[in-house]
Amino acid sequence: MHLYIKIFLIGLSVFCFSQIQAQEKYDLVVAQDGSGDYTTIQKAIDACRIFPDKPFTVRVRNGVYREKIAILEGNTHLTIIGESVDKTIISWDDHFNKINRGRNSTFYTYTLKVEADDFRMENITVENTAGPVGQALALYVEGDHCVFVNCRFLGHQDTIYADGKFSRQYFYNCYIEGTTDFIFGGATALFENCTIHAKANSFLTAASTPEGKPFGFVFLNCKITANPGLDKVYLGRPWRGYAKVAFLNCEMEKFIIPEGWDNWSKTENEKTAQFAEYHNSGEGASLSQRVGWSIKLDEKEASKFAKENIFAPVGWEVVTEKKWYDIN
Repeated sequence: MHLYIKIFLIGLSVFCFSQIQAQEKYDLVVAQDGSGDYTTIQKAIDACRIFPDKPFTVRVRNGVYREKIAILEGNTHLTIIGESVDKTIISWDDHFNKINRGRNSTFYTYTLKVEADDFRMENITVENTAGPVGQALALYVEGDHCVFVNCRFLGHQDTIYADGKFSRQYFYNCYIEGTTDFIFGGATALFENCTIHAKANSFLTAASTPEGKPFGFVFLNCKITANPGLDKVYLGRPWRGYAKVAFLNCEMEKFIIPEGWDNWSKTENEKTAQFAEYHNSGEGASLSQRVGWSIKLDEKEASKFAKENIFAPVGWEVVTEKKWYDIN
């Protein structure tokens, strides 16, 4: 009788293990030790079908990948999932002077560039290690329907360039750090449950929202943190005149300068930029000394910043958590 029970339990264990393996579906594995399909992330991306007829998933095992990665326009419906956010790292060190391609050198300094639509990345750190030497992007994203979940973006000036005239991007539970204008660009981008960390007295955002676009950068339920000793951190300034940035239900301490916002030395920007706040908390959230041209949202106005509005006209539901066995 006991023998039969043992045989049954062994059989059950084998069945369960095989079921888990069957559910752990991914198309390619990247591992530096050679145990996967490729040893570099870029080679795995290059092996993906252009404009695929079904989603494609790449799993990246822990390691520091010294790569400058480009995900081209045709690499749509691509998902890249790291083994763990602290140990799966994409690292490069280009910066403005190193690139030396003239006034637009900034946009060639990225560690990771995403041109493709319908891109998703999870559990990965992207860093630009050039240091405080000027413009040095960690992430350049211009695709539409791009999602970043539980990722870290590390840099100094210009850490994230989020752009695309019609692009919508979603950052959930991410950590983003930098110094000057370290979240900038013209995309509609929602940052939810993120930590935004200032490493210097400077500007968190520099939006260049196109005229007529209903939403620019939206920070919802985020924590704004800073290095010790800082006391003059601005929420943002308008890189272009119609910049739109909103902070809703965010925590911010006294390192946020009381005025909150800057006009980039152009008083005409005060007539067109839309910098808004609602129901934020902490010593830095006081609205009593904010610049007169910033917007203090009421409850009705704040309700317009719902996801279905931000991601209109074609809404999309974003799954914010996946397990390995959900990958398909």
